[in-house]
Amino acid sequence: MALNILVADDSIVARSVILKTLRLTEIELGEIHQAANGRQAIDILEKHWIDLLFLDINMPVMNGEEVVETIRKNSLWADLPIVIVSTEGSEIRIEHLMSMGAKFIHKPYTPEAIRNVVREIIGGVAHEH
Repeated sequence: MALNILVADDSIVARSVILKTLRLTEIELGEIHQAANGRQAIDILEKHWIDLLFLDINMPVMNGEEVVETIRKNSLWADLPIVIVSTEGSEIRIEHLMSMGAKFIHKPYTPEAIRNVVREIIGGVAHEH
């Protein structure tokens, strides 16, 4: 099952590193979408089927926390797996996002961290079918 991925981060370098890391895994990738802010991420979700969202917290226009809240309120996207990839240091903010079902990877991260979280999510999706 090829995964359609959305990577939302205001840093093109951060997006590129996540995508490169994903390509190095043995995970089959489908469509790859990128967003430079939360508003663009929501616009992409409205137009494309996304299986997995990698999301930064600190972005212009609409931050990652607002994106997660928007996604969880929409019945079409409510179960979308979200992986926060951020330098965020606020435990309260991290706990809030995790309470909404998001997974968290702290920057800087290893390629294994990305691979492992994707495999964990794929395993969860595979068990539902």
